[in-house]
Amino acid sequence: MTARMIDGKIIAEGIRAQVKQEAEEFKKQFGFAPGLATVLVGEDPASQSYVRMKHRACKKLGLESFHHSLAATIDQKTLIGIIETLNADPRVSGILVQLPLPEHLDEEAVLATVAVEKDVDGFHPVNIGRLAQQGRTPGAIPCTPNGILTLIKESVDEISGKNAVVVGRSNIVGMPTALLLIRENATVTICHSRTKDLPAVTRQADIVVFAVGRPEMARGDWIKPGAVVIDVGVNRVEDSSRERGYRLVGDVAFDEAREVAGAITPVPGGVGPMTIAMLMRNTLNLAQRMAQKS
Repeated sequence: MTARMIDGKIIAEGIRAQVKQEAEEFKKQFGFAPGLATVLVGEDPASQSYVRMKHRACKKLGLESFHHSLAATIDQKTLIGIIETLNADPRVSGILVQLPLPEHLDEEAVLATVAVEKDVDGFHPVNIGRLAQQGRTPGAIPCTPNGILTLIKESVDEISGKNAVVVGRSNIVGMPTALLLIRENATVTICHSRTKDLPAVTRQADIVVFAVGRPEMARGDWIKPGAVVIDVGVNRVEDSSRERGYRLVGDVAFDEAREVAGAITPVPGGVGPMTIAMLMRNTLNLAQRMAQKS
């Protein structure tokens, strides 16, 4: 059995096309476009690249974008003041503080400063609390976890009743993904570095999400036959045969796992494209919600 490929590029493109159409309709109705503000502290190359991609996506889809590039030495009070200014700016529908922040800054306090109605990343304590509670609806859902859930829904008829395993318990990916799967009535196990006999646990999963950042850690014999495998990892490994000297691989040994799984995401081209597509969707959703209230 060879697994069906879950093409994140194609699914993300469909979401982008819908956002572009709705953004055009929004601008015609209200006279302005939804706006995304990004705050980048420091000069981390990966973070800079991520932010550039987000602003390019805004331009392509007809959303406004505002960027604040700040020195790594900025103090907490000044950073919070900038966020409070964005909270009050009617042009800004969503605010994204690029993580991680330098160690001298209080990440939790910074994220809590973002107005909950402009929390485009879904990381405000109120939104995470709503995500964790039954009967509550967060204003925005974290982008990568929401993209993961969308890919899973494209791959199974029903999530309810399935056994799901999430390998990784980060605040950005692992924990929110587990909460989303619980909301879909899956039976969820969260695994981490202290989980005993991890392969035995993942072999019980109808749906397994790997998000640990360890290249090709999960082997083919870790996968239950027919399972849906979502690989969030993006890892560089040396490869002298490539012009750039490396290649990108996921947390899953793809060639082995695809011979066992029912469906699997590639790396690259799986989860990655979904994250920015969901960010654009969140920006539009927040703008629509604020416009309706006003």
